[in-house]
Amino acid sequence: MGSLTGDATGFAAARLRPRKTARRAPSTVRRRRMQYTLYGSRFSGPTYKVALLLSLARRPFDYVEVSLRDGEHKTQQFLVKNRYGQVPCLRDANLYLCQSAAILEHVAETTHRYNGRTSGEVARAREWMFWDFDKLAPGVYGLRGRNLGVRRLDEAVARYFTAGAEASLALLDRILAPIDWLASRRPTIADIDVYGVVRYAPEAGFDLSAYPHVVAWMKRLESLPGFGHPEDILP
Repeated sequence: MGSLTGDATGFAAARLRPRKTARRAPSTVRRRRMQYTLYGSRFSGPTYKVALLLSLARRPFDYVEVSLRDGEHKTQQFLVKNRYGQVPCLRDANLYLCQSAAILEHVAETTHRYNGRTSGEVARAREWMFWDFDKLAPGVYGLRGRNLGVRRLDEAVARYFTAGAEASLALLDRILAPIDWLASRRPTIADIDVYGVVRYAPEAGFDLSAYPHVVAWMKRLESLPGFGHPEDILP
């Protein structure tokens, strides 16, 4: 089973068998092919990050559920889209992109939505995404996978993940105390990326009420036009 700490390869043992489906645009005279198609797993945090940016940016997209349990992410048909055999994968017209952080950067840059306005803001947003993958995501995603029954962790690893995630949440809470957004005075992909981990923290066993500034920041992001929870924007 693949790692649950980064772009997902390992939600294959999810309790419900995923069905291929698509998010449809409102029908007009004739439905044209969407610019974007998102291939992912509805149990995958990285998949949700990409879907959330597209929803916030008001960019409609088709969605294809990839059954990790059935190994669809390792088939030749999927590997020609994503060489790493992971989800998410985004088709933008004739371009296929993989790795959620890289996808977020591409969509932000090409749509001019939730990107940094200066080179410094772009760099800070990227910094936050690297930090998220390195420090916050391993513990939250790892413990969530254990609690969902799709990952086994021995007690030493679970304690390590718990300590790391708690330290990261405390740091995030401290940094957010005097500011509204992470990389700019407005929301950017840094906020979307980190939110896509923090929103799963309760499923990993963390009580977010201990981090009031994080909770306030989450509410600000959730109030943005186009926001949706995973069940709202992924089938």
